[in-house]
Amino acid sequence: MKLQICTCVASLVGFAVIATAAENATPLEQLFNGKLNPTQRVSACFELRGKADEDAIRAMSRALEDPDLLACAADNLRVAGAVESLRRALSSENAQVRAAAARELGSFEKPELLEPLSVAARDENALVSTSALAGLSQYRDAGVIPYLAEIAKRGGMTGDMAIERLAQLDSGAALTIARELMSSAQVPDKLYAMRVLGSFGDKTDLPALQKIAASDQENLTRHDRGFGLMPPINLSRAAKAAIASIEARQ
Repeated sequence: MKLQICTCVASLVGFAVIATAAENATPLEQLFNGKLNPTQRVSACFELRGKADEDAIRAMSRALEDPDLLACAADNLRVAGAVESLRRALSSENAQVRAAAARELGSFEKPELLEPLSVAARDENALVSTSALAGLSQYRDAGVIPYLAEIAKRGGMTGDMAIERLAQLDSGAALTIARELMSSAQVPDKLYAMRVLGSFGDKTDLPALQKIAASDQENLTRHDRGFGLMPPINLSRAAKAAIASIEARQ
């Protein structure tokens, strides 16, 4: 019995020593220490925020692939101005890593990042494509307009997001694409198109809108609404609202 008690005490002391050593290690050492819990490792990641030396950048790039550290690591790389590390992350096999990198890269508003972000906006993974569009939407320079326009033309969730941002930067370009999307078979595309027409369209857009306004058959169904969290949307009412907006401007 005494031997068992001594063995248990020795084990507890050993674990305590290991835990203390882990907690007293530097933040870089704590980052990937499996003996620490996720909260402790994330705390270590936050302690490294603002560090831009080679070791810190290398560690953050590695941390991107760790689900517990991903958000903190991506933000740290942005704060450190580690553009190339984030750019390389766009090629990760992990969709969440690609998405995080795309969001952070947009904050730099660098012209050379427009092309890789537009490629990411065509990613088959919706989280990545919408995150890339969110990155592009951070640009305030006119250089982003052609990229937003190309995405908007394709319609779909990312395209509909793109035309909203495009309308803020170049209403003429958004209006041209909105008129094209009025012939889309996708109800959300038509809805976003009508919003643009209502804001910037003219009397030449009224016939197409009046045709939809006269019908109550085109609705955004539960399937079209993805997770079903949005309320039902009637295109007829949306068309009537667009008509009223155009007529008010005339």
